Amino acid sequence: MGRPDPEEGQLPAPVKPPDGGWGWIVLFGCFVITGFSYAFPKAVSVYFKELMKDFHVGYSDTAWISSIMLAMLYGTGPVCSIMVNQFGCRPVMLIGGLLASAGMILASFTTNIIELYLTAGVLTGLGMALNFQPSLIMLGTYFDKRRPLANGLAAAGSPVFLSSLSPLGQVLLEKFGWRGGFLIMGGLLLNCCTCGAVMRPLDMGMKRKMGKAQDKYEAKEMLPIGGKSEEGISTTDGTKKGKKAKKQPKKGKKLLDFSIFSNRGFIIYTISKFILVLGLFVPPILLVNYAKDTGVPDTEAAFLLSIIGFIDIFARPACGMVAGLKWVRPHVAYLFSFSMLFNGLTDICSARASNYTGLVIFCVFFGISYGMVGALQFEVLMAIVGSQKFSSAIGLVLLIEAFAVLIGPPSAGRLVDALKNYEVIFYLAGSEVVLSSLFLGVASYCCLNRGKKEPPPENNPSAGGGSDTEEAESDVQEAEEHSSDNHQPAHSTENAVVAAGEEANHVAEEQRGEGGGCPAGDGEVLARDGCNADQMVERDSF
Repeated sequence: MGRPDPEEGQLPAPVKPPDGGWGWIVLFGCFVITGFSYAFPKAVSVYFKELMKDFHVGYSDTAWISSIMLAMLYGTGPVCSIMVNQFGCRPVMLIGGLLASAGMILASFTTNIIELYLTAGVLTGLGMALNFQPSLIMLGTYFDKRRPLANGLAAAGSPVFLSSLSPLGQVLLEKFGWRGGFLIMGGLLLNCCTCGAVMRPLDMGMKRKMGKAQDKYEAKEMLPIGGKSEEGISTTDGTKKGKKAKKQPKKGKKLLDFSIFSNRGFIIYTISKFILVLGLFVPPILLVNYAKDTGVPDTEAAFLLSIIGFIDIFARPACGMVAGLKWVRPHVAYLFSFSMLFNGLTDICSARASNYTGLVIFCVFFGISYGMVGALQFEVLMAIVGSQKFSSAIGLVLLIEAFAVLIGPPSAGRLVDALKNYEVIFYLAGSEVVLSSLFLGVASYCCLNRGKKEPPPENNPSAGGGSDTEEAESDVQEAEEHSSDNHQPAHSTENAVVAAGEEANHVAEEQRGEGGGCPAGDGEVLARDGCNADQMVERDSF
């Protein structure tokens, strides 16, 4: 997708999302990719204690591994957008799966923390980024009406994998050590290549190819057999190619579209997401070590992440279903704001939890609120910018969030090392999330409510279908003018047949657009043939 048509030199017309079919396979692939992308940086924290002993470093140093993974996941967004627009989603995802696996395999042979940063952090993070963003873009192309539900189901991959990767990591750590665990994790990441292979792009050139075939079929039916038939076909094709060549400069697609910054909703969303990411990932990253420091056994401490994941599994699809309701979907930004407020208050209220029961209660409420945020974040972005600009929008948003990722968890780790107190960290993280919630809700209400009369011009991504219809009608008109200007009066009989046939087709198209039936009266036989051909085009187009 995003690649120009090799024959025409321009972007093909977009195909209507099927909202099912092969889209369910794409949804499953996106489910797996989302699970690895979001759960892996958190699950790898299970190995931090052993890494601190082997490399003689502090917790803040090991926390940089997760932060670099997330920073690469976010910071390489624009690069990933450009690669997707240039080469398509499937090749980019296959390369990303190989890089993610290679990073963890190489990390198992490292001898110092810097090498871990470069392998497990940079290489694996880059590989997951090249999988995560294209999978979301493909999901948006396959789903429209069911998109909130699809986003919720795909986002459920994160808790499912978190609830399984954390205990698995603990088992691997006990049996094979952190090096063996990294090696096996690298093998698991090869599944990203399988998910990339199923990301079959929609055949966006099918409508145009069918239109060409139908034009030739109609020309052969209308024109007498012989040289004039071929001449008529070549004339029509030449006219259409000439017209498309003139329109080509207008349809070139930018590799990265910065015009989305003129959208006030996008600006508000980006700022709120930056503040949100400062504190959103801090509690789950610190949770395991916090539990261990309070005397909770290692296995039970790792199980806390599984509790979050288990609750999250049900929260995300449920929230996606709620967001898809007719009376909720127009106000999905406010639902997103409420979910962030819920998450921030959960962090603040649970800051004093000092025993395992308190931590379990925190995990339950954090799992619900975290699931709501995860299910809605990309649905809100798609609703703001539309599917046509989503590939550029998500890349730029992830780049901006990367700076927050590099600031949040490492700063929290340094505060833990300095203060030896996790309570302050939870208060700080919760306050940042609450602030992002209030900013999104208030700014959306104050700034976007004033522009409620402006959405009609903005809701034009679907205008592509109308422009294709106008182009088809203008092509027919030009073909008629071309044929009437170039043919000589000497061939009156042939000209009469050609003109009558094309005129009948043109009238049939106009009447079909107005809801009328087949033309009657003069030229009844030709009109009937043209009507049948038009009906065949309608059936094929659907």
